[in-house]
Amino acid sequence: MSEPIRFYFRGTTHEVSGLSNTRTVLQHLREDLHCTGTKEGCAEGDCGACTVVVGELRGDHLELNTVNSCIQFLPTLDGKALFTVEDLKQSDGCLHPVQQAMVECHGSQCGFCTPGFVMSLWNLYLHNDDGNTAPSTRQVDDALSGNLCRCTGYRPIIEAAHRMGELPTVHFDRTQVADALRELQRQQPLSISYAGQTFHAPRTIEQLAALRAELPKARILAGSTDVGLWVTKQMRDLGDIIYLGQVEALKSTTEENGWLEIGAGVTLENAYAAASRHYPKELSEMWQRFASLPVRNAGTLGGNVANGSPIGDSMPWLIALGTHIVLRSVAGVRSMPLEDFYLAYQKSALQADEFVQAVRIPLPRSNVAFRVYKLSKRFDQDISAVCAAFAFELVDGQVRDARIAYGGMAATPKRAAQAEAALNGKAWSEANVRAAIALLAQDYAPLSDMRASSAYRMKTAQNLLYRYWLETRADAPIPASSFRAFAAATAETA
Repeated sequence: MSEPIRFYFRGTTHEVSGLSNTRTVLQHLREDLHCTGTKEGCAEGDCGACTVVVGELRGDHLELNTVNSCIQFLPTLDGKALFTVEDLKQSDGCLHPVQQAMVECHGSQCGFCTPGFVMSLWNLYLHNDDGNTAPSTRQVDDALSGNLCRCTGYRPIIEAAHRMGELPTVHFDRTQVADALRELQRQQPLSISYAGQTFHAPRTIEQLAALRAELPKARILAGSTDVGLWVTKQMRDLGDIIYLGQVEALKSTTEENGWLEIGAGVTLENAYAAASRHYPKELSEMWQRFASLPVRNAGTLGGNVANGSPIGDSMPWLIALGTHIVLRSVAGVRSMPLEDFYLAYQKSALQADEFVQAVRIPLPRSNVAFRVYKLSKRFDQDISAVCAAFAFELVDGQVRDARIAYGGMAATPKRAAQAEAALNGKAWSEANVRAAIALLAQDYAPLSDMRASSAYRMKTAQNLLYRYWLETRADAPIPASSFRAFAAATAETA
């Protein structure tokens, strides 16, 4: 018999039974609970109208994060806390400082997107509700990166983000929520059956491996930022589901013997935070520009890598650094270089009984110059036309080990083998760089699509390799005039 889903909601334990395993949190809020403050805009995690805050215990710490309720499946809430815009109502009927700031700064016009903005700002408010710190511009930009508004132009909403901290503070009782969640924690795996299909939530890696061996056709679910769209947009039937979100062992990050190992269940936000501690200058912008904060709070690096999208932004820099992927089954563990994992479009070396356990990223090494660049039409929340990553070992003006990887240029994330060969063992000079640039046309045959033309992709990929040389040559920093001159001489219209 299926167990009920249990989560903390409106100050008490909420139990749910008899609903589809792919019913979204948003559907449950609006259609079952009639909590209609949370809106549906896009149903694919882009617009932010459906933003809610989910609380989860990490050890003794309560972690609160914004997520898109339109693509999160209801069973993934088991053992967690859910907060919506209705929770901001104060006991005396007054507005919460976040809401009051939106009113004072005229941050709402048509109002449809407002609840999502309010929840994103509330989550930011909770990180500063001690009254001692105000959010930085970067924090405000990050917090609102997943919310779209067609009316205000964002200026008054950003003003509200700064104004809310100037109003009388309303504290949030984290202890009460944490205590409630401790009572909800399960010791055994969760199993929910509906219409002949089962949602499995194992708690250990051993349980996960056994389930994967028993159900090789079951759908592995991590953050639901991609799989959720299979349901909401493609109306696909997922069949049995194996959910990774309750396997604590997959959420760890460790450093050992020159490697940073990030478990497959670590969120994109936490994974990029861990990697950026070692590569702060190189990854800071990519971290900020990868999707939106609610997507990074839900999605996982392991899921992003397993998906292997040719336009994914994580794979190029992981491959350039020499990352290995760790795979697990009941038979044991095996690892391989990440570039060897991708065999063809949407085809990988993952066996039917395996799952991704972790990725292992090399820590910074002397003489290795690492850069990553993203080209897209918008700064925030946009898919790359081209993503390029370079990691060369440069010793005494020579290239010892050139690693070049691109996204958006082929059916899989792919290294530029011929360009690398033209550089290895050679002087790090403009002439040799230009020879490698020419060979990129033999390494890749990019497609044209709505984001960019084939010609644009090739030219910008070549320009980015030249930019990398300008930034890492012996007499860097790069003269801006040199790059402008090269760009002007080689640029083509998309």
